[in-house]
Amino acid sequence: MRIRWLGHSCFLIETGNVKILTDPYNPSTGYKASFPEVDLVLVSHEHGDHNCVKKVKAFKKVLKEGTEEFDGVKITAIPYFHDNAQGAKRGKISLFRIEAENMVLAFLSDLGTLLTEKELEALGQPNVIFLPVGGFFTIGPDEAWKVIDQLKPNIAIPMHYKTKYASFFLKTVLRDLDAFVKDHPYEQLDVLEITKENLPEPTKIVSLNFNPILEKA
Repeated sequence: MRIRWLGHSCFLIETGNVKILTDPYNPSTGYKASFPEVDLVLVSHEHGDHNCVKKVKAFKKVLKEGTEEFDGVKITAIPYFHDNAQGAKRGKISLFRIEAENMVLAFLSDLGTLLTEKELEALGQPNVIFLPVGGFFTIGPDEAWKVIDQLKPNIAIPMHYKTKYASFFLKTVLRDLDAFVKDHPYEQLDVLEITKENLPEPTKIVSLNFNPILEKA
């Protein structure tokens, strides 16, 4: 399995013959990338920095809720909240449980509060989690560590934080990666390649570099 970060909350996950794209964003984020042809597009909620499906070159299916099985991959959407007020401030989101290659991935979207027993049971024991760490719209650095402790994954991949590529607005409201990792060790990669057999223990933090796919001139 290969995982590549296209910025913000957008990842390209390649597993077997299946390509999955999470939360394609609009230009307001400041990130510049093109979204390739994929099989499945996961859209966690209807905010413009997460639902810009029209920018995806081609796809076979968009999943926002429910369960989908596609060529050996099973994806389950789990409804939850974008805030700590049961959706009263920012609405609802979908968390995604992705089962492929005998591994479980949990895409935590714009998670706005800690997980309850119901969501923990639905997510199961994920090997890899994608979690927001930048705060303001989502949980912040300290809460992100609490979520890691809740789920105890093999690998945690931070997302939705301030980078030099982000828009001026996002730079003013989001915390950066350093605010999350602090003095914790982490690995920085262009692409993460994993198998069930090479999963680390205990939890490893893997920061993926912004690795855009750009249209050829």
